[in-house]
Amino acid sequence: MTRWQEEAARLDAADPLADFRAHFLIDDDLAYLDGNSLGALPKATPDRVAEVVRAEWGEGLISSWNAAGWIDLPQRIGAKIAPLVGAQPHEVVVADSVSVNLFKLISAALAMRPGRKVVLSEPGNFPTDLYMIEGLEKQGLAERRLAERDGIESALGGDVALLLLTHVHYKTGEMFDMARLTKAAHDAGALVLWDLSHSVGAVPVDLDGADADFAVGCGYKYLNGGPGAPAFAFVAERHQADLQQPLSGWMGHAKPFEFSDDYEPAPGVDQLLCGTPPIVSMSALEVGVDLMAGIGIAALVAKSRKLSEFTRAAMADMVPELPCISPDDPEVRGSQLSFRARNAYELCQALIARRVVGDFRAPDVLRLGFAPAYVRFADCWRAVQTLRDILDSGEWRKAEFAERSAVT
Repeated sequence: MTRWQEEAARLDAADPLADFRAHFLIDDDLAYLDGNSLGALPKATPDRVAEVVRAEWGEGLISSWNAAGWIDLPQRIGAKIAPLVGAQPHEVVVADSVSVNLFKLISAALAMRPGRKVVLSEPGNFPTDLYMIEGLEKQGLAERRLAERDGIESALGGDVALLLLTHVHYKTGEMFDMARLTKAAHDAGALVLWDLSHSVGAVPVDLDGADADFAVGCGYKYLNGGPGAPAFAFVAERHQADLQQPLSGWMGHAKPFEFSDDYEPAPGVDQLLCGTPPIVSMSALEVGVDLMAGIGIAALVAKSRKLSEFTRAAMADMVPELPCISPDDPEVRGSQLSFRARNAYELCQALIARRVVGDFRAPDVLRLGFAPAYVRFADCWRAVQTLRDILDSGEWRKAEFAERSAVT
């Protein structure tokens, strides 16, 4: 047994969250280090979804909107997510996708800053964030401006309406100082929209403490809501009276069941609702959110940092030829480590063939994610050991590992 294997065993034995892995449907021989893309399936989810489908839909039918509380799901789950992101329950609602919520809140922010059209972000931000700005730019409603990380504050000129950033960078894991950049934007007269998709449930987030204006986040990564799970949106209480989101769907109406011809926005964050909530997928999301809320963000963050620090040290010792491009300090990175490799895709596929699941981000990044509710230190050691063996043996050179699927 190597010293790293011994250390992994010691850390697993002392892990206060070790028992939570049993709450997930995940094989014991699977090292799943891709929960930052798609979280594992909670064991309670299939029964909950079956209950919604068979009993609430199958038997209750239309009455379940009231009797089973379907109509309140967006607000109920939002209130459960709120403590994980440092928000008040009435500031968060579950609705639509991250992309759609970005469109709503970018548009709302532009309306709140008349005379300003610039939406400032960084090159290399997650594509959907940049694409949504570009879409509004093509409509003549916005102007996209990009600045490198070290130049963001100096780019906050008097024409900037909104600063849009992803809190944890999806590729490198680098984490922005939310409070500092929010203050800088406010000092320049701009609003700020934070994308928390790679943050919620794994790193500390304090939206209200940072004086954030808006935020979005997804439900299928660390919240374990399932593929394509609904997203959530945050609007600070101080902005809710002035909010004007452009997708004036009937569920965002103040009195949707009066069926008025004219739109009257619902008060508060409820205005961000648009179409009918997807009840089955929202019910699945609630199971995952309940699990994370039950553990608590402090415990999740503590384990996340231990997992990533163990893996970073083991990789530096055992696989030094793959440089880590994530920050060294765990307090300024997300719950992931990214390594640059010329053949990152092939290495990732070779790992998956050995039941060690990480992921690849073009053009040359091998990414390992640490979902603290179910990842073990032994999983991390296995990833390092297996990668070392794949490199030494040249196994990654097999032609099958170079064949690219639609989803990489």
